[in-house]
Amino acid sequence: MTQHQDYFVAPGSVVRTIWGKADTVLFIFAGAAAEFALNKAVDWLYFTGRLPADPLARLFSTVEYARQIVFAERSAAEQAIHTITAIHAAVEAKRGMAIPAWAYRDVLFMLIDYSIRAYEALERPMSSAEQAEVFEVFTRVGQRMGIPDLPTSHARWLETRQQHLADHMEYSRFTADLYQQYARHLGPIRYLLLLQAQRVVVPHPVRQLLRLGRTPWLRPVLLVYRYAQHLSISKWARTSLLPDDYKEKILRLDVVPPSLSAAH
Repeated sequence: MTQHQDYFVAPGSVVRTIWGKADTVLFIFAGAAAEFALNKAVDWLYFTGRLPADPLARLFSTVEYARQIVFAERSAAEQAIHTITAIHAAVEAKRGMAIPAWAYRDVLFMLIDYSIRAYEALERPMSSAEQAEVFEVFTRVGQRMGIPDLPTSHARWLETRQQHLADHMEYSRFTADLYQQYARHLGPIRYLLLLQAQRVVVPHPVRQLLRLGRTPWLRPVLLVYRYAQHLSISKWARTSLLPDDYKEKILRLDVVPPSLSAAH
C-alpha cells in the first residue's frame, strides 16, 4: 500500500477508470444536471447568479473539481477539497446563512450514484465491491469537507440515498428555468440528446418528477457504442454532444492509461 500513499485515490481504483473517460463523465454530468434542477437547495446556486447565467459552465466546474480530486496527488487533491469548502463558505457569508448539511450530502450522493450509473450504462454492471469503493472514495471527500452525518457503509448509503431522493427534490420554478437555460445553451439537438442521456442514467424518482418518460431510444445506441467506442466515430459523437466551447475540455477528460501511453 505504500506506493498509493501519495494519491487520494489509488492508481488501480475503479473510480479512476470511471472518471478517466470523457463519455462516462458526460453521463455523470447529464445525471447531475437533472438532479441539480430538482434539488430543494437549488436556490443557493441561483443566489450567486452563476448557475442561471451559464449552467453548463457551473456544472462542468463541479465535474472538473471531482476529477482533480480523483487523479491528483494527495496534497493537491486535499487542496482542491479545501478550495471547494472555501468557495462555499464565502457564499454562505455573503448570504448570511449556512447551506444546509443535507444539501452538501445530496451533491456528494449524486457523485457516488451517477459514477456507478454512468459506468454501468456505458460499460458493464459493477460488482458490489466496486460500488462500495466508489462510495468510500467520495465519502472521504465529504469527511475532508467536514460534512456531518455521512453514511458509514455502502449499504447504509443506499438507504439514505433513497430517503434523500424522497425528501429533497421538487419540481419548482427554478427547475423550469434551469431546463430553459439548458435548452438555450445547448440548442435543440444537443438538448434532445441531454434528455435522452438523462432518461438512461437518472433514478426513477428523478425521471418521474421531470416527466422524462420511460423508453430512451439512446439505450440501443449504447449497445452499439460498447463495441464502437474505440473507433474515431465515438470521439465525433462525444464532441457533438456539447457546444464548441467545451470540445477541448471534453477531449481533455480522457485519461490515457499508463500502459497505452508507454506503448506510443
